[in-house]
Amino acid sequence: MAPFSRTSRMHPDPSASPSPIPPDALAALARPEVQKLAARMAQDGFSQAFRLTLDKDNEGRVRGIEVLASALRNWGSADQSADTCSLRLALVVAGLDQWGVAYSQAFGLAAIPGLSELVGALRTGLDPQQEARFHQQFAAIDAAEGNAIDFKIELRRGIHLALWHAMIAGDEREQAKAILAHLAGMMLALIRAMPELGWRLVADALAHIQIRCLAEGLAADGLAREMNEALFAALSAGLPAPQRDRIMAHSAQAVLAWQQARRTPPAGPVH
Repeated sequence: MAPFSRTSRMHPDPSASPSPIPPDALAALARPEVQKLAARMAQDGFSQAFRLTLDKDNEGRVRGIEVLASALRNWGSADQSADTCSLRLALVVAGLDQWGVAYSQAFGLAAIPGLSELVGALRTGLDPQQEARFHQQFAAIDAAEGNAIDFKIELRRGIHLALWHAMIAGDEREQAKAILAHLAGMMLALIRAMPELGWRLVADALAHIQIRCLAEGLAADGLAREMNEALFAALSAGLPAPQRDRIMAHSAQAVLAWQQARRTPPAGPVH
């Protein structure tokens, strides 16, 4: 299920003209499937670095980070094009950075040593030309909203859902409220930073939240339900009415499509 896609043309007013999706200038170097994989690898890399920081002593953490960095470097270099290799590495590093910022701010962490070591290890050994290409591709990711859009969708969905799950999973009200405030603030900031596409990424995350609730019975009662409802209320209060309605309509349509797909029986063999 993919509530947001680069080909979707949602808009708040059915009579309005569809707004075009900005082109992805990086798609020639990294296909959508590669971009999505880069986002998932950044998420997995962050999770492993975080666990190594929490569970291992210094020596064990360093060994684990070396193994992890080697695997990510190998994936990044698995192409004959130097520019493509640089973009792959830039995507993974950008994803690790965003995961680190999100978790540090949400949970008040001063530092995540394993993550810092992992990012450093990924860039160690780059020669001057590789370093220059890396910086060029890293800057290109945010040079336009449509650049690496499939990576941005997958990355933000993972971050938002992880924080949302942390918000509803605990039984400490103050911690849940702190995560709620950070998550809502992140989403609102994303819409401001990406005026063309940010709302679509937030709608995608909200749709996946609702799908998780329906599919797994999450946030059905108690503090979890209260925090979930408060998240939607905070977003509604923080957005202009037209933008809020557009996001909620897009999210609702995606959830409806998911429900309909579940009810539709698979096609049987043709005799």
